[in-house]
Amino acid sequence: MSKNSKDIESFSNNVKPTSRRDFFKKTAVYSAGLVATSSVLSPAKAIASDDTAIINEVEWGTKLGDKVTKFPYGVPSPYEHNNVRRNDPLLSSGDEYATVSMCLIHESEGIITPNGLFFTRDHGGTAHVDPEQFRLMIHGKVKKDIVLTLDQLKRYPSVTRTYFIECPANGSTDWRAPQYNNLQFLKGMMSSAEWTGVLLKTILDDIGLEDDAVWMLAEGSDNAGNPRTIPVEKALDDIMIVWGQNGEALRPEQGYPVRLVVPGWEGNLNTKWLKRLEFSDKPWHSKEETSKYTMLQKSGKAIRYFWVNEVNSVITSPCPEKPWTDLKKGDLVEIEGLAWSGHGTIKHVDITLDGGDNWIEASLKGLVLPKSWTRFSYIMKWDGKPLLLSSRAVDDIDNVQPTIDQETSAVGVESVYHRNANVTWEVTGKGEVYNVHIRKHHA
Repeated sequence: MSKNSKDIESFSNNVKPTSRRDFFKKTAVYSAGLVATSSVLSPAKAIASDDTAIINEVEWGTKLGDKVTKFPYGVPSPYEHNNVRRNDPLLSSGDEYATVSMCLIHESEGIITPNGLFFTRDHGGTAHVDPEQFRLMIHGKVKKDIVLTLDQLKRYPSVTRTYFIECPANGSTDWRAPQYNNLQFLKGMMSSAEWTGVLLKTILDDIGLEDDAVWMLAEGSDNAGNPRTIPVEKALDDIMIVWGQNGEALRPEQGYPVRLVVPGWEGNLNTKWLKRLEFSDKPWHSKEETSKYTMLQKSGKAIRYFWVNEVNSVITSPCPEKPWTDLKKGDLVEIEGLAWSGHGTIKHVDITLDGGDNWIEASLKGLVLPKSWTRFSYIMKWDGKPLLLSSRAVDDIDNVQPTIDQETSAVGVESVYHRNANVTWEVTGKGEVYNVHIRKHHA
C-alpha cells in the first residue's frame, strides 16, 4: 500500500487525525528530538516556598490517624476512588447478571492485578458457595471416580504460578472501528494474578486416566454452569485447580472457593465455582459453544478450536485516560505498556512513534514469565510534535502481533473474538490522546 494512501480511522467523527505528511518524509531514523536519552528520568525541580509549607504544615501530620484496628480487612485510600472496575450498558445489553466488569489496566502497577480490580465475566451472576458444602467430582474416563471436599483438595501438593486471564472478546469493542476513546473499555477484559492451587496433572496421576480419554468437561456450580470442553493434552500440561489468588482465598466473583486456571487459553475456559470434571473419548460441544467461539474466515470456513490467546500488547501510558497534557516541550517521558502471549513468553516488544514507518525496540522491565503479563518501557524526550504511538510484541516461538489489515486479511471481521491487532494512540501537539486505526502492514 502506498504511504500516501494510508487510511486512519478515528474513534470519533469529531476528531480529525493529525496530518502525517511530516512522518512520511522520515527514513530509517527518527529526528533528533525523538531519540531516546538516558534510561533514567529526572523530573526533579528546585524547592519552592509552597513545597516547604506543604511539607512542614500538612494537616494529616497534626492529629492522630485512624486506629490500627479500624479496618480488619484493609481498604484502598479514599483518594483512589476512581481506581475501580467499570461496566458499560452497551456491553451487557442491560443484563447485569451476564456481563463483564473491566479492569483499569492503565492504573495497574507491575504484573499483578489486585483482587478487588481483577476483571470479572459472569453468565448467571456471582455465586456464593459455602466452602463446607463444596464438592468437586472427577469422573468418567478415569480409573477411580472421586469426590473431594475443599480440605481434601488442599492436601494435594500445591504450586503458585503467575498467569494472565483474558476474555476472548477483549478488544472486541474496536474490531471494526474505534468506538471508545478509553483503554479500560478497549482492553480491560483481562488481568494477571498469582494463583495458588494444585496442578490437575497431580490429581490425575493419583487417580489414573484411561488411555482413550481425549476430552475433559469442566462445569461450575453457579446459575449458568458454563460447561466447557478442553483437550486432555492441556489438562495434563499446566491446568491448575486453584483456591488462592494473590496470597488470599479467591473472592466470590473469581469463583470462590475453587476455580480452574487454564494458562494462556481464552478466559471462558477458566471455569469458576468448579464442581465437576468429566473425562470422555468424545466432546460435549454445545451448539452455542461450537458457533460462538470460532473464527469465521472470508472463505466461509471457520477456525473451530481457537483456544489460545495470541501474542498481544498495548501502550498503557500514555493512553486516553492518561494523556500528556501536563508535559512541556523537551520533557523526558516514559512510554510504558503491557505485552502477553498465550503461547509462551514475550521475547521483545517494538514501539513506533509514527504509525509504523519506523520501529524501535523497547526494554522489558521486571519479571518476564510465560503466559503472564510483561511490562515494556521506552524513554524519550517529547518535542511537542504529534505522534502515532503503537506497540508490536513478539513471543518466544516468533509469533508477531499483527496490524489490523494483517489480522482481518487472515480471519475477517465477522467474529469479535481473539482481536490482537496493534492498538494505536494519536498524541496531539497538546498532549491529548485519541484511539485511531492505522490501515497498514508492518514494514
